[in-house]
Amino acid sequence: MAGLHRWLFPRLNHRKIHTTSRKINMNSPDLPELFQPPVNRSMQNLDKSFFRKVVPLAAASVSDLKQITNVRKELEKSGDMLKIHPIKPLRDDETKLGAKCFLLAPQINAHEPKTWSPTIAKLVEIKLAKLRTYDLTITYDDWTMHNILEAILPEIPDEEKETPAGFAQVGHVAHVNLRTPYLPYKYLIGQVLLDKNPTISTVINKTFDVGAESVFRTFPYEVLAGPDNLDVVVHESGCEFRFNFGKVYWNSRLGTEHARLFETFQEGEAVCDIMAGVGPFAIPAGKRKVFVRANDLNPDSYASLQDAILRNKVNEFVTASCEDGRDFIRKATLELAHTPRKVLLKPKPKVSRNANEEEKKAREEAAKKSERTLVEPSAFSHYVMNLPASAIEFLDAFKGVYHGRELEFVPHTPQKLPFIHLYLFQAKHPTDEQEHQEVCERISDHIGTEVRMGDPKLEMEIRYVRLVAPKKKMFCASFRLPASVAFCAP
Repeated sequence: MAGLHRWLFPRLNHRKIHTTSRKINMNSPDLPELFQPPVNRSMQNLDKSFFRKVVPLAAASVSDLKQITNVRKELEKSGDMLKIHPIKPLRDDETKLGAKCFLLAPQINAHEPKTWSPTIAKLVEIKLAKLRTYDLTITYDDWTMHNILEAILPEIPDEEKETPAGFAQVGHVAHVNLRTPYLPYKYLIGQVLLDKNPTISTVINKTFDVGAESVFRTFPYEVLAGPDNLDVVVHESGCEFRFNFGKVYWNSRLGTEHARLFETFQEGEAVCDIMAGVGPFAIPAGKRKVFVRANDLNPDSYASLQDAILRNKVNEFVTASCEDGRDFIRKATLELAHTPRKVLLKPKPKVSRNANEEEKKAREEAAKKSERTLVEPSAFSHYVMNLPASAIEFLDAFKGVYHGRELEFVPHTPQKLPFIHLYLFQAKHPTDEQEHQEVCERISDHIGTEVRMGDPKLEMEIRYVRLVAPKKKMFCASFRLPASVAFCAP
């Protein structure tokens, strides 16, 4: 076959007469107008039949099915084949029994040889292919979510445009924050999102900003499509969480930030997670054999946190509380000093199925010898404060939290004072330095002593997390608890 292929196409000049031979997607900005859906910006109720469109193309019909592979290779090399994902270029040729045909690029006209490439001309000349017209039918199901939304939503200025295609997904729920120009189309948008995303069964629109109506960072919402069911299952960092998205706070976009922080925790350390939510820091940390005392004031978050502890089998390392964060800082610190936990780590012996009794016994004894006990330390290594709207207001709770315990820390022992990881919102400024300076000033005001970048005792780092609004950023400020605050009289 290879010899025949070389004889049929000797040193063929694959001159490309088309604009591109690369594959493009249906939602690509380079999609030819011929393949774009019909536009109706006054549609209020989704009419799927409106999006049926017939696209006239040329096709290379191949009768000898043994030559399908050879013909495909040549059409791909020359860039003549239609390359728009997910349209399949190989089709049955309904004009000839048993024949197949390849859809060709839209610039090729079956009846005008001047539009043919040398490859197509050669295929026709040696009668391996015959050009014919082909009416390609594209329907609502073929176009992407972006295609449909672009065809039905109003044209608004770029500075105001925030495409609903940029939804966030939590479990089976998609949630959007529709801007005013899109509100008349909200149910239409919801149905398109539902249709085009197989893992989504409910679409909601947040009607207020998170936390605008609730100290628990929950939000009022309206259902745009699907049932009003916000009981979701979410997987993050190898852990499973189950909760009602309408009753607790969860942001899927923060998964990377969660991992960045809990991966800094070391096995055997103690962590105080003050505003823990359903446990995106606490549960993965527990899996890493980190002792975590986690808390959230929201009863629904507390219930889901308890569930996650059991579901992910970290109950030996993670405990849950439901109380005010300021009280929890002092209570957890005191309890840690007086009631440390111990966990016996028992490695499972690796025994082959074919091992005899003697080998099994030897493996078990070796595993038992490697058993070890982790003892929870008497002081926290980290405090996590993940309530960016108001966590900074809780810093005064650290005043005197280690009063009378100076001998437990540097310079008397190797133990350093704990890190505080404070999440907060900060107004956007022209430079990073201005933003960092203001963050330090705000922290200083609330904690009662000067906190500044460059202080070697504080080891301070301010990390940008994400842009929350055009003029508001989210940061994580990590710094060691100042000695003047930790040891002062409460």
